[in-house]
Amino acid sequence: MEPTPDDCLPNLQGPQRRKLLRIPLFLWETRGLRATLASTSPNISGTPPVMVIPGLWASDRTMRTLRLFLNRSGYNAQGWGLGRNLAGRGWAGEISDLSAGWAIGERNKPNKGEGSVPALCDKFGAEVKRRSETLGRPIALVGWSLGGYLAREAARDYPAHVSAVITLGSPLVGGPKYSFVDRRYRRQGLDVDWIAEQTIKRHAIPIQCPVVSIYSKHDAIVHWSASIDRWTPNARHYEVYCTHTAFGFHPPAFQIVRKELDKIHLR
Repeated sequence: MEPTPDDCLPNLQGPQRRKLLRIPLFLWETRGLRATLASTSPNISGTPPVMVIPGLWASDRTMRTLRLFLNRSGYNAQGWGLGRNLAGRGWAGEISDLSAGWAIGERNKPNKGEGSVPALCDKFGAEVKRRSETLGRPIALVGWSLGGYLAREAARDYPAHVSAVITLGSPLVGGPKYSFVDRRYRRQGLDVDWIAEQTIKRHAIPIQCPVVSIYSKHDAIVHWSASIDRWTPNARHYEVYCTHTAFGFHPPAFQIVRKELDKIHLR
C-alpha cells in the first residue's frame, strides 16, 4: 500500500537548535583517522566500483579522504563528477519536465524551486546509469547528506545499475523539512511541505539493492529521525557519535561503510 504523509511525517522532528554548536568538525571526531587509512587493506578482489557523492554545498574534494580509504580497501572509488552539489540551483525547468516518477498527479504544479532537487536526481541517475553501462557492472553508491538522498533515488530509478546504497547523515524523508535549511527555504517561497510529501510518495517504488543508513543523534544539520528508513525491507541502520560535518572524516563511520561494502562484494 502506498505510504502517505499523514502516516509518516508527523512523528519526525526538526533539528534541535540547542545543538547548533555541534556543527563544526572537532578534532576528536577524526581521532584515529591516520591509523585507519594506514592499516586498511583489501578483503575483496576485482576493485568493485563505488561512487562517493558529496552533500549540499560540498564537492568531490570534500569526500576525498573517504575515497582514499575505500581505494586502499580494494575498491575503485570515484567522485560524482558533477561539481559542487548546489541541490540543483539554477534549474529553470517545469515540474512537468521531471521524469515520470516525480509529482505523480501534480505535474502541472508551478515550480518555485521545488523541482530543483528532483531535477538533480534525474541528472545524477542518468550519470550512474552511464557509468554502470561503461563498466559493465552495477555501482555501489555512498552519499553524505543530500548526496545520500540522490544515491537512493538513483537506486530507485535504475535498480539494475546500483549494487548498494550507503548514506551518511542523509534525510531519507522530508527533504529540507527536517534539516537546518527549512526556514530559509520557506522564506524563499518554496513549498517545503509539498517537497516532504513527495519524498514519502517516492517510497511507493521500493529500493531493491541493500540499503544502509548511518546517522548520529548529535547531527544538528539533518535530524537523525529523518535518517531512519521505514520503508525498505531489511534496511540496516548504524548510529555513530559525531557531528554532521564529521561524517566524511570519522573512522567509525568509515569502518561501517567498508564492512557493509565487503559484505556485499564477498557474497
